[in-house]
Amino acid sequence: MHPLAPLVRAFLNTAVRVAPGPAGRAAFHLFVRPLGRARPKPDERAIMATARVGRLRIPGKDVVTYAWGDGRRPVLLVHGWSSRASRLGAFAEALLARGYSPVAFDAPGHGDSPGRASNIIEYREIVRRLHARHGDFDAVVAHSFGVLASLFALRDGVRAKRFVGLGAVGSFTFLTTGFQQRLGVDERVVRALRDHVERRLAPDEPGVWHRFEADHEPESLGAPVLLFHDEEDDMTPPSQSRLLVRAHGDRARLVVTRGLGHRRILKDPDVVAATVEFVTAPAAEPSGERVAAG
Repeated sequence: MHPLAPLVRAFLNTAVRVAPGPAGRAAFHLFVRPLGRARPKPDERAIMATARVGRLRIPGKDVVTYAWGDGRRPVLLVHGWSSRASRLGAFAEALLARGYSPVAFDAPGHGDSPGRASNIIEYREIVRRLHARHGDFDAVVAHSFGVLASLFALRDGVRAKRFVGLGAVGSFTFLTTGFQQRLGVDERVVRALRDHVERRLAPDEPGVWHRFEADHEPESLGAPVLLFHDEEDDMTPPSQSRLLVRAHGDRARLVVTRGLGHRRILKDPDVVAATVEFVTAPAAEPSGERVAAG
Protein backbone atom coordinates (compact mmCIF):
# COMPACT_ATOMS: atom_id res chain seq x y z
CA MET A 1 0.00 0.00 0.00
CA HIS A 2 1.21 3.51 -0.82
CA PRO A 3 2.25 5.41 2.36
CA LEU A 4 -0.22 8.20 1.55
CA ALA A 5 -3.15 5.81 1.05
CA PRO A 6 -4.60 6.35 4.56
CA LEU A 7 -4.63 10.12 4.03
CA VAL A 8 -6.15 9.79 0.56
CA ARG A 9 -8.80 7.40 1.88
CA ALA A 10 -9.74 9.73 4.73
CA PHE A 11 -9.90 12.73 2.39
CA LEU A 12 -12.07 11.04 -0.25
CA ASN A 13 -14.41 9.36 2.21
CA THR A 14 -14.98 12.68 3.94
CA ALA A 15 -15.15 14.85 0.82
CA VAL A 16 -17.68 12.67 -0.99
CA ARG A 17 -20.22 13.30 1.77
CA VAL A 18 -20.12 17.08 1.44
CA ALA A 19 -18.87 17.69 -2.11
CA PRO A 20 -19.32 14.63 -4.34
CA GLY A 21 -18.38 16.52 -7.52
CA PRO A 22 -14.88 17.55 -6.37
CA ALA A 23 -14.43 14.15 -4.69
CA GLY A 24 -15.27 12.39 -7.96
CA ARG A 25 -12.80 14.59 -9.83
CA ALA A 26 -10.06 13.85 -7.29
CA ALA A 27 -10.77 10.11 -7.44
CA PHE A 28 -10.68 10.23 -11.24
CA HIS A 29 -7.25 11.87 -11.26
CA LEU A 30 -5.94 9.10 -9.02
CA PHE A 31 -7.65 6.36 -11.03
CA VAL A 32 -6.12 7.39 -14.38
CA ARG A 33 -2.52 7.79 -13.21
CA PRO A 34 -0.16 5.01 -14.36
CA LEU A 35 1.92 3.32 -11.67
CA GLY A 36 5.22 4.68 -12.95
CA ARG A 37 6.59 4.95 -16.49
CA ALA A 38 7.94 1.74 -17.99
CA ARG A 39 11.26 1.87 -19.82
CA PRO A 40 12.17 -0.26 -22.84
CA LYS A 41 13.96 -3.51 -22.05
CA PRO A 42 17.22 -4.46 -23.81
CA ASP A 43 15.55 -7.17 -25.89
CA GLU A 44 12.94 -4.69 -27.14
CA ARG A 45 15.30 -2.03 -28.43
CA ALA A 46 16.29 -3.60 -31.74
CA ILE A 47 12.75 -3.91 -33.15
CA MET A 48 11.76 -0.49 -31.81
CA ALA A 49 14.78 1.08 -33.50
CA THR A 50 13.42 -0.07 -36.89
CA ALA A 51 9.99 1.53 -36.40
CA ARG A 52 8.85 4.66 -38.14
CA VAL A 53 8.10 6.96 -35.22
CA GLY A 54 5.21 9.35 -35.67
CA ARG A 55 2.87 11.59 -33.71
CA LEU A 56 -0.84 12.10 -33.43
CA ARG A 57 -2.84 14.60 -31.44
CA ILE A 58 -5.87 13.84 -29.34
CA PRO A 59 -7.64 16.60 -27.38
CA GLY A 60 -4.99 18.27 -25.28
CA LYS A 61 -2.36 15.54 -25.65
CA ASP A 62 0.33 14.25 -28.00
CA VAL A 63 0.78 10.54 -28.64
CA VAL A 64 3.88 8.78 -29.97
CA THR A 65 3.11 6.14 -32.62
CA TYR A 66 5.14 3.37 -34.25
CA ALA A 67 4.74 1.64 -37.60
CA TRP A 68 6.61 -1.06 -39.47
CA GLY A 69 6.31 -2.60 -42.91
CA ASP A 70 4.91 -1.30 -46.17
CA GLY A 71 1.46 -0.43 -44.84
CA ARG A 72 -0.32 -3.47 -46.25
CA ARG A 73 -2.17 -5.79 -43.84
CA PRO A 74 -1.89 -3.55 -40.75
CA VAL A 75 -2.09 -5.15 -37.31
CA LEU A 76 -2.68 -2.93 -34.29
CA LEU A 77 -0.75 -3.69 -31.08
CA VAL A 78 -2.22 -2.19 -27.89
CA HIS A 79 -0.25 -2.15 -24.64
CA GLY A 80 -1.67 -2.41 -21.14
CA TRP A 81 -1.72 -0.06 -18.19
CA SER A 82 1.61 1.29 -16.88
CA SER A 83 3.22 -0.35 -19.92
CA ARG A 84 4.42 0.71 -23.37
CA ALA A 85 4.37 -0.33 -27.03
CA SER A 86 7.79 -1.97 -26.85
CA ARG A 87 6.41 -4.71 -24.58
CA LEU A 88 4.65 -6.06 -27.69
CA GLY A 89 7.84 -5.95 -29.73
CA ALA A 90 8.04 -9.72 -30.13
CA PHE A 91 4.66 -9.67 -31.90
CA ALA A 92 5.74 -6.76 -34.10
CA GLU A 93 8.87 -8.62 -35.15
CA ALA A 94 7.05 -11.89 -35.90
CA LEU A 95 4.23 -10.21 -37.81
CA LEU A 96 6.66 -8.11 -39.82
CA ALA A 97 8.51 -11.27 -40.85
CA ARG A 98 5.24 -12.65 -42.24
CA GLY A 99 4.58 -9.58 -44.37
CA TYR A 100 2.23 -7.71 -42.05
CA SER A 101 2.53 -4.06 -41.02
CA PRO A 102 2.41 -3.69 -37.23
CA VAL A 103 1.16 -0.41 -35.76
CA ALA A 104 1.52 0.61 -32.10
CA PHE A 105 1.45 3.60 -29.77
CA ASP A 106 2.40 4.78 -26.31
CA ALA A 107 -0.69 6.09 -24.53
CA PRO A 108 -0.40 9.49 -22.78
CA GLY A 109 1.66 9.12 -19.62
CA HIS A 110 3.13 5.85 -20.94
CA GLY A 111 6.37 5.04 -22.72
CA ASP A 112 7.69 7.98 -24.74
CA SER A 113 4.40 9.89 -24.88
CA PRO A 114 4.21 13.00 -22.69
CA GLY A 115 1.67 13.52 -19.98
CA ARG A 116 0.91 11.97 -16.63
CA ALA A 117 -2.35 10.10 -17.18
CA SER A 118 -4.67 8.44 -19.67
CA ASN A 119 -8.03 6.70 -19.73
CA ILE A 120 -10.17 4.31 -21.74
CA ILE A 121 -11.78 7.09 -23.77
CA GLU A 122 -8.37 8.40 -24.83
CA TYR A 123 -7.31 4.88 -25.82
CA ARG A 124 -10.45 4.65 -27.96
CA GLU A 125 -9.68 7.96 -29.65
CA ILE A 126 -6.10 6.90 -30.39
CA VAL A 127 -7.29 3.63 -31.91
CA ARG A 128 -9.84 5.52 -33.99
CA ARG A 129 -7.17 7.89 -35.32
CA LEU A 130 -4.86 4.99 -36.18
CA HIS A 131 -7.73 3.22 -37.92
CA ALA A 132 -8.38 6.34 -39.99
CA ARG A 133 -4.68 6.56 -40.82
CA HIS A 134 -3.98 2.90 -41.64
CA GLY A 135 -7.37 1.49 -42.66
CA ASP A 136 -9.09 -1.65 -41.43
CA PHE A 137 -6.83 -3.85 -39.32
CA ASP A 138 -6.15 -7.44 -40.23
CA ALA A 139 -6.01 -7.98 -36.48
CA VAL A 140 -5.75 -6.29 -33.12
CA VAL A 141 -3.39 -7.79 -30.54
CA ALA A 142 -3.88 -6.33 -27.06
CA HIS A 143 -2.60 -6.91 -23.54
CA SER A 144 -4.34 -6.47 -20.18
CA PHE A 145 -6.17 -3.10 -20.00
CA GLY A 146 -5.46 -2.78 -23.71
CA VAL A 147 -7.95 -5.61 -24.30
CA LEU A 148 -10.74 -3.71 -22.55
CA ALA A 149 -9.90 -0.46 -24.34
CA SER A 150 -9.55 -2.10 -27.77
CA LEU A 151 -12.90 -3.86 -27.54
CA PHE A 152 -14.47 -0.54 -26.56
CA ALA A 153 -13.04 0.99 -29.75
CA LEU A 154 -14.01 -2.00 -31.91
CA ARG A 155 -17.62 -1.58 -30.86
CA ASP A 156 -17.47 2.06 -31.93
CA GLY A 157 -16.63 1.85 -35.61
CA VAL A 158 -13.07 0.51 -35.68
CA ARG A 159 -12.87 -2.64 -37.81
CA ALA A 160 -10.58 -5.66 -37.48
CA LYS A 161 -10.71 -9.18 -38.94
CA ARG A 162 -9.26 -10.92 -35.86
CA PHE A 163 -8.78 -10.13 -32.20
CA VAL A 164 -6.13 -11.48 -29.81
CA GLY A 165 -6.18 -10.74 -26.09
CA LEU A 166 -3.38 -11.54 -23.64
CA GLY A 167 -3.90 -11.46 -19.87
CA ALA A 168 -7.17 -9.69 -20.56
CA VAL A 169 -9.01 -7.29 -18.34
CA GLY A 170 -12.57 -8.16 -19.32
CA SER A 171 -14.49 -6.00 -16.87
CA PHE A 172 -14.24 -2.31 -16.10
CA THR A 173 -15.92 -3.08 -12.79
CA PHE A 174 -12.91 -5.29 -11.98
CA LEU A 175 -10.75 -2.16 -12.24
CA THR A 176 -12.98 0.12 -10.18
CA THR A 177 -13.42 -2.55 -7.52
CA GLY A 178 -9.65 -2.98 -7.33
CA PHE A 179 -9.23 0.79 -7.02
CA GLN A 180 -11.81 0.90 -4.24
CA GLN A 181 -10.22 -1.98 -2.34
CA ARG A 182 -6.64 -0.71 -2.68
CA LEU A 183 -7.54 2.66 -1.23
CA GLY A 184 -10.29 1.43 1.08
CA VAL A 185 -12.69 4.11 -0.12
CA ASP A 186 -16.45 4.17 0.24
CA GLU A 187 -18.73 2.96 -2.57
CA ARG A 188 -19.92 6.57 -2.82
CA VAL A 189 -16.46 7.55 -4.05
CA VAL A 190 -16.79 5.11 -6.95
CA ARG A 191 -20.24 6.52 -7.76
CA ALA A 192 -18.78 10.04 -7.72
CA LEU A 193 -15.98 8.86 -10.02
CA ARG A 194 -18.56 7.43 -12.41
CA ASP A 195 -20.57 10.66 -12.35
CA HIS A 196 -17.44 12.65 -13.18
CA VAL A 197 -16.63 10.41 -16.17
CA GLU A 198 -20.18 10.54 -17.52
CA ARG A 199 -20.62 14.30 -17.04
CA ARG A 200 -17.16 15.57 -17.89
CA LEU A 201 -15.42 12.97 -20.04
CA ALA A 202 -18.29 11.76 -22.20
CA PRO A 203 -21.25 14.12 -21.75
CA ASP A 204 -22.63 13.29 -25.21
CA GLU A 205 -22.60 9.51 -24.70
CA PRO A 206 -25.42 8.44 -22.38
CA GLY A 207 -24.72 5.11 -20.70
CA VAL A 208 -21.04 5.16 -21.64
CA TRP A 209 -20.04 3.63 -18.29
CA HIS A 210 -21.87 0.40 -19.16
CA ARG A 211 -20.22 0.31 -22.59
CA PHE A 212 -16.77 0.14 -21.00
CA GLU A 213 -17.48 -3.49 -20.11
CA ALA A 214 -15.75 -5.78 -22.60
CA ASP A 215 -18.71 -8.16 -22.78
CA HIS A 216 -21.13 -5.40 -23.73
CA GLU A 217 -22.84 -6.11 -27.08
CA PRO A 218 -20.28 -8.76 -28.11
CA GLU A 219 -22.13 -9.46 -31.35
CA SER A 220 -20.98 -6.08 -32.67
CA LEU A 221 -17.38 -7.31 -32.85
CA GLY A 222 -18.15 -10.02 -35.40
CA ALA A 223 -14.56 -11.31 -35.50
CA PRO A 224 -12.84 -14.48 -34.26
CA VAL A 225 -11.26 -14.06 -30.83
CA LEU A 226 -8.17 -15.82 -29.45
CA LEU A 227 -7.30 -15.32 -25.79
CA PHE A 228 -4.23 -16.31 -23.79
CA HIS A 229 -4.23 -16.17 -20.01
CA ASP A 230 -1.78 -17.65 -17.55
CA GLU A 231 -3.17 -19.62 -14.62
CA GLU A 232 -0.61 -17.86 -12.37
CA ASP A 233 -1.38 -14.33 -13.55
CA ASP A 234 -0.92 -12.11 -10.49
CA MET A 235 -2.62 -9.06 -12.02
CA THR A 236 -5.77 -10.31 -13.70
CA PRO A 237 -7.29 -13.74 -12.95
CA PRO A 238 -8.15 -16.10 -15.84
CA SER A 239 -11.81 -15.52 -14.99
CA GLN A 240 -11.47 -12.19 -16.79
CA SER A 241 -10.72 -13.98 -20.08
CA ARG A 242 -13.40 -16.58 -19.41
CA LEU A 243 -15.87 -13.72 -19.16
CA LEU A 244 -15.00 -12.85 -22.75
CA VAL A 245 -15.24 -16.46 -23.91
CA ARG A 246 -18.76 -16.66 -22.50
CA ALA A 247 -19.69 -13.38 -24.17
CA HIS A 248 -18.31 -14.22 -27.61
CA GLY A 249 -19.33 -17.87 -27.64
CA ASP A 250 -18.27 -19.96 -30.62
CA ARG A 251 -16.14 -17.14 -32.02
CA ALA A 252 -13.75 -17.29 -29.04
CA ARG A 253 -11.01 -19.65 -27.88
CA LEU A 254 -9.02 -19.44 -24.65
CA VAL A 255 -5.54 -20.94 -24.22
CA VAL A 256 -4.53 -21.24 -20.57
CA THR A 257 -0.75 -21.14 -20.10
CA ARG A 258 1.40 -22.13 -17.13
CA GLY A 259 4.31 -20.31 -15.53
CA LEU A 260 4.20 -17.15 -17.66
CA GLY A 261 2.36 -14.77 -15.35
CA HIS A 262 0.99 -11.44 -16.54
CA ARG A 263 4.10 -10.14 -18.31
CA ARG A 264 6.26 -13.04 -19.51
CA ILE A 265 3.35 -14.18 -21.66
CA LEU A 266 4.27 -11.32 -24.03
CA LYS A 267 7.70 -12.83 -24.67
CA ASP A 268 6.82 -16.50 -24.86
CA PRO A 269 7.77 -17.91 -28.28
CA ASP A 270 4.84 -20.34 -28.34
CA VAL A 271 2.32 -17.61 -27.55
CA VAL A 272 3.82 -15.32 -30.19
CA ALA A 273 3.84 -18.11 -32.78
CA ALA A 274 0.25 -19.13 -32.02
CA THR A 275 -0.86 -15.52 -32.29
CA VAL A 276 0.77 -15.11 -35.68
CA GLU A 277 -0.74 -18.36 -36.94
CA PHE A 278 -4.19 -17.22 -35.80
CA VAL A 279 -3.78 -13.84 -37.51
CA THR A 280 -2.63 -15.46 -40.76
CA ALA A 281 -5.05 -18.42 -40.76
CA PRO A 282 -7.54 -18.51 -43.65
CA ALA A 283 -10.50 -19.46 -41.46
CA ALA A 284 -11.62 -19.20 -37.84
CA GLU A 285 -10.27 -21.82 -35.45
CA PRO A 286 -12.38 -24.04 -33.17
CA SER A 287 -13.80 -22.48 -30.06
CA GLY A 288 -13.44 -23.52 -26.43
CA GLU A 289 -10.63 -23.64 -23.91
CA ARG A 290 -7.46 -25.65 -23.68
CA VAL A 291 -4.36 -25.74 -21.47
CA ALA A 292 -1.07 -25.11 -23.20
CA ALA A 293 1.50 -27.89 -22.97
CA GLY A 294 4.62 -27.37 -20.93
